[in-house]
Amino acid sequence: MSFVQLLFTKEGLALWLILLASAVALVVFIERFLHCHRAQINSTEFLNGVRNVLRRKNVVEAIAICDATPGPVARLVKTAILNRDHGRERIREAIEEAGLIEVPQLEQKLNLLATIAQLAPLLGLFGTVLGLMEVFHQMQGKGLSAHVGDLADGVKTALIYSAAGLAVAIPVHAGYNYLVSRVNAIVLDMERAATEIANIVTDTDVPPAP
Repeated sequence: MSFVQLLFTKEGLALWLILLASAVALVVFIERFLHCHRAQINSTEFLNGVRNVLRRKNVVEAIAICDATPGPVARLVKTAILNRDHGRERIREAIEEAGLIEVPQLEQKLNLLATIAQLAPLLGLFGTVLGLMEVFHQMQGKGLSAHVGDLADGVKTALIYSAAGLAVAIPVHAGYNYLVSRVNAIVLDMERAATEIANIVTDTDVPPAP
């Protein structure tokens, strides 16, 4: 029995669940990939531009640059600029508070991918067990008239479930690890930018907020 034929049998429920899990994982991966792509910027170039503007004491333009730049790094820098006249300690606290909001947004839905990567092979194993139970039930019914070819075909059909589960789990797990590495890179950029902007706004003669 082929994969497609198995989908339309009463034993095909596990395969439909695996396909559903793969579709959800694909949608989540694409959405998170695009989110990370928008969030990751050239933080060095961005900070150099903000520094040059602040040296000219043009706070409004610096904030406009932050507003026009997507991603958490720009929002952390804007937070530091808005708190520039509250002292270094308060600036760091404001940046940390903003980071506590930004990081969970970056990690959003990653747990769902990890869960699918773990569940997909289990669903495949579940389907395999059900398939083998059906095989042995049929063999028991045939008794001595059972042919080894029937057993081989049934086992092959049952193993399709395990193969389907692994076929979903492997790329989903790889995609999860890739997204985690992207998030970690963005968080590292945020930490570097937070330290640098705190030094910039405290060491540069920036006009206080009106």
